[in-house]
Amino acid sequence: MMDGENQYCVSRPIYSTRAFEHVNEKKVRETKSVKEKLRNSVRCSPKLVTQIIKKFFPILNWLPIYQPRQWLPGDIVAGVTTGMVCALQGLAYSLLVGVPPVYGLYAAFFPILTYFILGTSRHLSVGPFPVTCLMQGAVVFSLAPDENFLYAANSTGVNGTVTMLVNVTARDAKRISISTSMTVLIGLFQLGMGVVQVGFLVRYLSDPLVGGFTTAAALQVVVSQLKLIFNVPTANYNGVLSLFYTIGDIFKNIKQTNMVDLIAGVLTIIVVMLVKEFNAKFQKKLPVPIPIEVIVTIIDSGVSYALDLSTRYGAGIVRTVPRGFIPPQPPDVSLFDSFAGGSFSTAVVSYAIAISVAKVYAAKHDLKVDGNQELIAFGISNIFCGCFSGFVATTALSRTAIQESTGGKTQVAGIISALIVLIVIVALGPLLQPLQKSVLGAIIVANLKGMFMQVHDIPILWRKNKTDCVIWVFTCLACIILGLDIGLLAGVVFELGTVVIRTQFPSCATLGNVPSTDIYKNMKDYKNIIECPGTKIFKCTAPIYFANIEYLRDQLKHAVGFNAVRVFKKRNKALKKIHKLIKNGKLKVTENGLVPVAPLGVDNEAFESEREPEQVEGGAQQEEKGGAPSATEVEVQVDWTSTLPVNVTVPKVNIHSLVFDFTAVSFLDVMAAKSIKLIIKEFLRIGVNVYIAGCDDEIIMKMESMGFFDEMVNRGMLFLTVHDAILYIKMETGSEISDDPMADKISQMQDDKAPPPFTEDEDLIETYDNQRLAIHGLSS
Repeated sequence: MMDGENQYCVSRPIYSTRAFEHVNEKKVRETKSVKEKLRNSVRCSPKLVTQIIKKFFPILNWLPIYQPRQWLPGDIVAGVTTGMVCALQGLAYSLLVGVPPVYGLYAAFFPILTYFILGTSRHLSVGPFPVTCLMQGAVVFSLAPDENFLYAANSTGVNGTVTMLVNVTARDAKRISISTSMTVLIGLFQLGMGVVQVGFLVRYLSDPLVGGFTTAAALQVVVSQLKLIFNVPTANYNGVLSLFYTIGDIFKNIKQTNMVDLIAGVLTIIVVMLVKEFNAKFQKKLPVPIPIEVIVTIIDSGVSYALDLSTRYGAGIVRTVPRGFIPPQPPDVSLFDSFAGGSFSTAVVSYAIAISVAKVYAAKHDLKVDGNQELIAFGISNIFCGCFSGFVATTALSRTAIQESTGGKTQVAGIISALIVLIVIVALGPLLQPLQKSVLGAIIVANLKGMFMQVHDIPILWRKNKTDCVIWVFTCLACIILGLDIGLLAGVVFELGTVVIRTQFPSCATLGNVPSTDIYKNMKDYKNIIECPGTKIFKCTAPIYFANIEYLRDQLKHAVGFNAVRVFKKRNKALKKIHKLIKNGKLKVTENGLVPVAPLGVDNEAFESEREPEQVEGGAQQEEKGGAPSATEVEVQVDWTSTLPVNVTVPKVNIHSLVFDFTAVSFLDVMAAKSIKLIIKEFLRIGVNVYIAGCDDEIIMKMESMGFFDEMVNRGMLFLTVHDAILYIKMETGSEISDDPMADKISQMQDDKAPPPFTEDEDLIETYDNQRLAIHGLSS
């Protein structure tokens, strides 16, 4: 409800941009040369050295202010709780990568050590994540499938066929080499992106795109774990439709299901999901969440060992979890070419997940996260982890939530969780050898509930923004059908395509004025809006560039109701015929205008409704440079709205001024600038004055650098606001009548018989329709 008392009144001069800059003494921006920038960047001082060291080693920012009494108890509880979960998830996620479980423990241990020193987030729980593990596993399975390691057994089958077995030792060695080398390459990609400061690239992964991608990845993870839960053989597939091929193999071999593994897996999924719901519901009342994964693992290991499920029932178990570490090994550089594309996509997804989670908790605790430093931290962490036989590390929202909710304040909790994993590696590993693989697979599936719940975002996005909803669905379907790496690329291309389409067809409007105010709104949206007489205000709400300038031109034609090029050509044609009549003595020019010597029988229809496509060929119009008219010449102005003495239909021009509202224009490229300049000249030639209002200073600077202004299109057209332009137009139209640019062409016809001033070349005037001229022919 409008309050009549809440009003304000502003009194100021009418400002053109040039006048405003003069009155307020616009400063010239100082631009430094490349040499000066380099000189400043290499300057060194003790303070600058300290800042650089703290930037690359963020631990120096928070460790000196660490408060042991307040923070250490919470970090210990959080570290122990998170460490147990991290160790078990490392064992489980190793199945996604296709390497023995002990390497999952390495992946859960080594990255924490380097991130403790280099990371900027105080709450991230660094370690394996199912989506990135699945992406890495797809590469590992494709380069080292079981079929490459088959050998003939000593025994033969029933029909005399040779039994083929898999050389598990050779297969695992090859897969470990691939996974560790790929982890190093992922780290190199992340480190390189961090060094060159391109952390902004992750911004192209919007929330709808990431939501669709992770949901599809969760489905891929579930399908990959079904073969473990059912304990049925399947081939290794990768690429297009691999998900459906795997499902087909599972159903084809469903009769071979091991019921012991199936029962254990289903019970694990049910129990883990129920207890997690209980933890979430009573989060505030529980001192620490119930570590259900740890409890289930201990129970299953004990039951499997006591009942000897592997021998008696053929259950699939972990079998070997050696104590201790493997000596560091360099990556196999010769393999880099075979998985460079997959490594880059995994590196980007890994960083995107980590930075998203880090920003959530940084905002919650009023902390800062440096995106480029996070790239460096994760890059070095993955290189370090890969050299010690681990696989790709990022973070997981569930683990980070546990670490933060149980009292974790700093990365000290991360170091304590690494100590728990260390204990499992050096001491408790062999106790997990009887653990069923179906239980590990079930733990993975149970932890994916949050990703599947993202499906509820679809109706919400549809109500809020249908384009974002389409991006979500398209990315999800693309990742399911094409695979995660190609699907992600397709999703990014589709997302960028929607941005291009939205800017290629921007919203354009004709504005009107709210009476007695300086407010201008879309005429279609309000009833109490009036159009300024004789003036059109045209607004484009998007950057103007080569892809949308054609659409902008069409919208401008529709807004003003005529084609300026067509008007100009028709007037030229009419003037040629008038000159011919004057030359033949059928028409004479007097002080009162054109007077026919005899009735010509011509009616002017004033406007033709049909829209003829105007394709103008040839070069630019040759501007006439006639001298000053003699004293005997009579100035004649043609009234184009009245009946003409020739049989030419000239479209009506019912405006005298056109105002471009550029307040929403944030970008202008070279082609757009040249095209707009040409459009302005087209209107000026038919007597319509053009003004540009609301231009940002950056846009004006770009216009100047692109040679936009000249004698005809000058800076006097620029106004600070739309209201300034409208007030200026009212002053001009109220004090004097603008001259018709066609008038001078008639004034010289009274006494001389010179050739007509309208040459054939003038029909070949500059128009926007001639794209080649628009780009190359209008530089001044």
